[in-house]
Amino acid sequence: MVCQNPLNRTIKFMLTLSGTWPGASCILPFRTFLVVSVIVTTFCNLRYFMIHMYTGTLGNFIDCLSIIFAHFKVLFKCLTLWFNQRKFIEILNMMREDWNDCTNNDVSMRITASKAKSSERITYVIAILQTLSVLGYSSGPLLANIDVTNNTTEILFITKMEVPFDINTQRTYRLLLMAECFTLFIYSWSAGAINCLLLILTLHIAGQIDIVCYWLTHVAPSGDENKDESITIATTKIIQKHKKIIRFSNIVETLFAYITLMQFVLNTIMICALAFLVVSAIGTPDMKQSIVKCFFFYIATNLEAYIFCFSGEHLQNKSKEISLAAYNSAWYGMKLKDSRILLFIILISQKPLTLTIGKMTDLSLQSFTKYNILLDYECFGIISVDPIGDAINTESLIF
Repeated sequence: MVCQNPLNRTIKFMLTLSGTWPGASCILPFRTFLVVSVIVTTFCNLRYFMIHMYTGTLGNFIDCLSIIFAHFKVLFKCLTLWFNQRKFIEILNMMREDWNDCTNNDVSMRITASKAKSSERITYVIAILQTLSVLGYSSGPLLANIDVTNNTTEILFITKMEVPFDINTQRTYRLLLMAECFTLFIYSWSAGAINCLLLILTLHIAGQIDIVCYWLTHVAPSGDENKDESITIATTKIIQKHKKIIRFSNIVETLFAYITLMQFVLNTIMICALAFLVVSAIGTPDMKQSIVKCFFFYIATNLEAYIFCFSGEHLQNKSKEISLAAYNSAWYGMKLKDSRILLFIILISQKPLTLTIGKMTDLSLQSFTKYNILLDYECFGIISVDPIGDAINTESLIF
């Protein structure tokens, strides 16, 4: 069996909507739509901000800014993949080569297929969560019965925005709501697709590392001089596979390094904004509507940070297994020249494969817990963190 498409149909569809799938026939219209829609919606959001600068509430301003940051985050992710299309194509070609190499080995095919199956399930979960976040965020305006013909009624949109023309009919208002909801689905699925892509690539690398570990543990010397020549062939194959894994990981790191940096900067602002909206809505008449509106959006924003940190942690842990597998192999029964090859594999594996935040710090679950705990405390005013992040000043929370 030869794999022609290393990614499943769901992620391919989501990447096509974001204009990042190579070779798609409709890639230019989707890219144009994404850029133009982000510019138009951002203009309408900023227009709302300027018009209601002196009359609006702080909660409305924060809600407006959080949406602007979310739209910019999606556009930045897509632009990064658009400008690095060659690297993305190279990654897909390397994945196809890995699948083709597994056709003659049942163990390798089983490991690679297992990782692909896990990736497919994760893709479905993230796609469902992204869909629920949009439905929860837009449920209020879509279900509200607003009469636009009544001049005393404020026109309510899904996001805080002001259109540069008058809305005089109910049909025009409903069309605008449907268009806004459609664009939110495109943005949400595009962001989810790129998050899924990083997780899929990480799991694929982990599967290839498992194959290398399996080969290392089954390299065994024999008493026959002719059969011992196969050890040299096997170690050469392992080295080539290991070099390919390192190269694959470096390309993924280059592709996602600055996406991760932007992700954590904007997610910090968005999580604080969403937490403020939830806290400020407590005790108000529209408390349930505000919590439903922000809940799935808040979960999806935190999940993005967790996906990136989990990918970095998983990649580090799996890369360390290569040195352990080489050490646990039957090196003590090999010839000196063969055992020295394993020694070089162990030395190279001492430097783990990593994903970084803008090439400044490694992604890991430890960094996620520090980031998330300090951010939650900062959101609710329990502690204040200095810009460097070293000194933490605790303060009593006064209600």
